[in-house]
Amino acid sequence: MTDIPVSKRAAQIEYAIRDVVVPATELEAQGHEIIKLNIGDPIAYPGLPTPKHMIDAFKDSLERGETGYSPSYGLPDLRSAIARDEVAKGWGCDSNDVYVCHGVTEALQIIFAATLEQGCKVLAPGPHYPPYMAYPQMFGAQTIEYGLDSDDGWRIDFADIENKMDENVRLLVLINPNNPTGNVATEAEIDQLISIAEKWPNCMIIADEIYDGLDFTGQHVSVASRSKTVPVFTLNGVSKVYYAPGWRIGYMALHDPTNCLHLVRDGIERLLRSRLCASTPAQMGYLAGLEDSRDWMEEYSEKVLARRDLCLKRIEAIDGLEVQAPGGAFYMFVRITDPKWLNDDKEFVLQLLHNEHVLVVHGSGFSLEKGQGHFRLVYLASEEVLNDAFDRIERFLQTN
Repeated sequence: MTDIPVSKRAAQIEYAIRDVVVPATELEAQGHEIIKLNIGDPIAYPGLPTPKHMIDAFKDSLERGETGYSPSYGLPDLRSAIARDEVAKGWGCDSNDVYVCHGVTEALQIIFAATLEQGCKVLAPGPHYPPYMAYPQMFGAQTIEYGLDSDDGWRIDFADIENKMDENVRLLVLINPNNPTGNVATEAEIDQLISIAEKWPNCMIIADEIYDGLDFTGQHVSVASRSKTVPVFTLNGVSKVYYAPGWRIGYMALHDPTNCLHLVRDGIERLLRSRLCASTPAQMGYLAGLEDSRDWMEEYSEKVLARRDLCLKRIEAIDGLEVQAPGGAFYMFVRITDPKWLNDDKEFVLQLLHNEHVLVVHGSGFSLEKGQGHFRLVYLASEEVLNDAFDRIERFLQTN
């Protein structure tokens, strides 16, 4: 029998973070224990559970029978709490500007569907979170990468952005703190980004701020709080800072300083209504996280920072690796300097997995051009596990 053809849009999708799990699963089936430093799921690592008061709110919602459909744009109380949170970050967000989604990933899909047509462009950082490359093509658009300086803390290359901007660029993306590099943009850099975007009347900014509460530099600011001229889609949610990724609750908040998003907003709302709603009890859990005390976050951040510093110390001592210290999130984008592997990061990752049973993600999975010669690791594992992993990585480099 001849295979029924798959659509080109589906066949071209790649998600390196989960693709590398396939060979790891095969090794596990053979009885091997894998040290997994590949996926940004804080619940997969010890000592960082979803806070109890949020779980209790989720459970209480279930007990009250709140398992039906909720409003397509999100529960009103949650939208109001999110708006207050955004106002505290420095801009005039109203609850009607907030739309609750199945995580930031669905928010991205909806934004792309509402703003992109054949021939449109998305300008996104390279390296970047893979959906920024995968999803725009579904709508006939093209993602073009702008550079981040790998020798200067992965700072934004503004000259590269200027050179690549044109009238077809609909969305200019800033992931801040960045995934996978951990760079945190400064206020001055955000202002410069806005000044570039405002030259193009049809350009909007996507500010992916899902890691904003994991900023170790003290310099993170909301993009929406800085823009008086350019529309901004602020993205955030419960997954990373509130340690509940499996709940799949995120949001987009629309900042429209020049009142030019009426048609886009209408398109977004039509799309949201057509897909019904986000999980009702999970929204209640997120609401508890926003409204109750956040004192617990300091303890969590201290753990994450200690694990980051351990990784920096270990990498510095390993011949064949180097890294720019990340300022936020919980990733490191490690440069491979060993001449055998620097031009084949994917093979490095696969051989490290098979030989030493340590799973990381090849840098080229985040950008074929700008991620080449790197790998991303998640530094949320316990210090004991991280030390074990680095012992194995060092042994691999010495013997292969």
